[in-house]
Amino acid sequence: MYARFFKRPLDFFCALAAIICLSPVLVVLTILGAIKMKGNPFFTQPRPGLNEKIFKLIKFRTMTNEKDANGNLLPDDVRLNAYGKFLRSTSLDELPELFNILKGDMAVIGPRPLLVEYLPRYNSEQKHRHDVRPGLSGLAQVNGRNAITWEQKFKYDVEYVNNVTFFGDVKIILTTLKKAVKREGISGANGEATMTAFMGTPEPEQKVANG
Repeated sequence: MYARFFKRPLDFFCALAAIICLSPVLVVLTILGAIKMKGNPFFTQPRPGLNEKIFKLIKFRTMTNEKDANGNLLPDDVRLNAYGKFLRSTSLDELPELFNILKGDMAVIGPRPLLVEYLPRYNSEQKHRHDVRPGLSGLAQVNGRNAITWEQKFKYDVEYVNNVTFFGDVKIILTTLKKAVKREGISGANGEATMTAFMGTPEPEQKVANG
């Protein structure tokens, strides 16, 4: 009942309240971002949401658009400057997603919205992560975030989808705040600046009945 009737209204009011309360922070980060990133402080990208419907995710930019002599973007770890690292380590880069929640593209809690190109790479079980709206934080984020494998993340995502409750969401919110303060799980599983790309997971083997 919570997931069907109450979760979306609560998400809307929580996002609206957060935007109002954090408006000074949003303004300051927008100005700083324009200076530090030498241009547009926002990063937008198509992401799949509920039922794989594509929406435009908005975040604060954490990497510059620096290119090499041939016009190709430099590696992520080079473009991720000190300001970008600060935004990521504090999760402040995620704040503009409050507007995605307000619009209805996202929820406060749910599986994180990933790249559109990953859609055909999910196996049949992993696809269920799109049965709910993606979230600003989720069960995977409080159980390792970028420090666990893709397969582990998706297991947490599907576990969340199958067990959406009010108290479960509250617990994830409180744990997220705690981890944001401690800056845990920011790096990839192997310590890289960003998580390695998800290349796909085979379908689980079907057990064949004897006889």
